[in-house]
Amino acid sequence: MVDVNRVFVACVVLAVVVAGGNDIAGDGGAMAAVTKKTLDAAADAAKLALGLVGVLALWTGVMRVAEAAGLVGLIARALRPLLVRLFPEVPKDHPALGAIVMNMAANLLGLGNAATPLGLQAMKHLQSLNAHKTTATNAMVLFLAMNTSHLTLIPARTIFLRAEGGSTQATNIILPTLLATAVGMFVAVTVAKLLQGRFPVTPDDAPAQTAGGPPTDGAAP
Repeated sequence: MVDVNRVFVACVVLAVVVAGGNDIAGDGGAMAAVTKKTLDAAADAAKLALGLVGVLALWTGVMRVAEAAGLVGLIARALRPLLVRLFPEVPKDHPALGAIVMNMAANLLGLGNAATPLGLQAMKHLQSLNAHKTTATNAMVLFLAMNTSHLTLIPARTIFLRAEGGSTQATNIILPTLLATAVGMFVAVTVAKLLQGRFPVTPDDAPAQTAGGPPTDGAAP
């Protein structure tokens, strides 16, 4: 597995070395340009993050109000027939279904960052149903596929970014986003279901054989 931290440090070191080499070779100003671009990028990132706080706070508050008002429960009851078919391993009244609904609602509004903690909560509930803690269940794999490629009705964050960038028609991406995410989610769910049937989750319950020792299942060596 690639360590992203090492890759980042290597990129920084390489940029400094190349810029310093250019300065030594007589192409002055390279190091100053790298420093300026780095500071400009940091400032832009801070402005973008602060701008997103308002949008995320607004929609997260809306989700909390909807939950307190019982709207989430209403949506959960409406989606229960679909969720029961998609997640047959999860009991009908289990908190995992409610957490999945919350995550789906946040994704429908295009709030990727706000949907993340809800997705983690749903995965935690699904893990509580997992008899083999080191192996993902079919429900966990399917939920991950759905969360990654979820249908988006209102891409709120993207609309905000387009408006911040000076777009005069920031909302004209709603229909293309709806079509693209609908196709993506359909493909993700279909592939996940097909692979579940072809490669069922069957963890090995037999105790592991010690190195150099006799088999633990009574089979002849």
